[in-house]
Amino acid sequence: MTITVSRDVFRLAEAFTISRGSRTEAQVLTVRVSRGKVMGWGECVPYARYDETLDTVTAEIGTLPAGISRMALQEALPAGAARNAMDCALWDLEAKAAGQRVWELAGLARPGPEITAYTLSLDTPENMEAAARKHAARPLLKIKLGTPDDMPRLEAVRRGAPDARIIVDANEGWSAEVYADLAPHLVRLGVALVEQPLPAGEDEALIGMERPVPVCADESCHDRASLPALKDKYDVVNIKLDKTGGLTEALALRDAALAEGYDVMVGCMVGSSLAMAPAVLLAQGALVTDLDGPLLLAEDREVPLKFDAEGVHPPVAALWG
Repeated sequence: MTITVSRDVFRLAEAFTISRGSRTEAQVLTVRVSRGKVMGWGECVPYARYDETLDTVTAEIGTLPAGISRMALQEALPAGAARNAMDCALWDLEAKAAGQRVWELAGLARPGPEITAYTLSLDTPENMEAAARKHAARPLLKIKLGTPDDMPRLEAVRRGAPDARIIVDANEGWSAEVYADLAPHLVRLGVALVEQPLPAGEDEALIGMERPVPVCADESCHDRASLPALKDKYDVVNIKLDKTGGLTEALALRDAALAEGYDVMVGCMVGSSLAMAPAVLLAQGALVTDLDGPLLLAEDREVPLKFDAEGVHPPVAALWG
């Protein structure tokens, strides 16, 4: 088996801003694994929040033996972007070699479309209201917040999209005091979920705090080893393949989280349809699906995922799996 890693850049349709900064393109790594005439591939997005770069993730993948199996991979690399791209590529390779779909190999039910959130990036209240109005027909909007002055932004989005279901992502940008002040207004404005209001290292403050809106762990939840530390702080866990280190661990985390009473959200970094394709299988029946990465791009893979009024559809075999 041969392993190759390449860098791909996808232009964004417009600048994407969260509390940690802005970007105008998605820089991803594409991993291809080949055995004979069969090739599987996967994509990851190295994330600076976790001290990952294109170079460090490429180097991690370079340490792997050429014939590594998907199960051996789970011990060979830690949870993160490198293992994600390899894991998804190996799933794709296995499916093609077996003449089956990944969902069949994994013992999952046949997947269908899932309604996905559409993300509005952090901006001025005026610009966020205009963006909300532009996308008001979408059933689920996700708002990037995370500053001490977010109340006008939230009010503006609700004015722009009075009927949409709204979830809020603070990206660790609030203090406990800011969150406590905002919480009643989240209820008043019909917010359905708030993601990671406090920094991952400071979320002990959530214990005993009233949570009138369900609180979702994002940066605080990576893989199954994260679950014990979430107790009494969170109601929902956001599972992202680049955090779990691939579909294998993501499926195990989903099952473990559900067994412990958490609801599940399936999210993504800003990447192409290849990155989202495995996550669509994971998102079946999730409380919230947030796989809008390709909708934020000005360009995508040659065979992209299908998005329509039913949501994001499972990948066709020509894309992945």
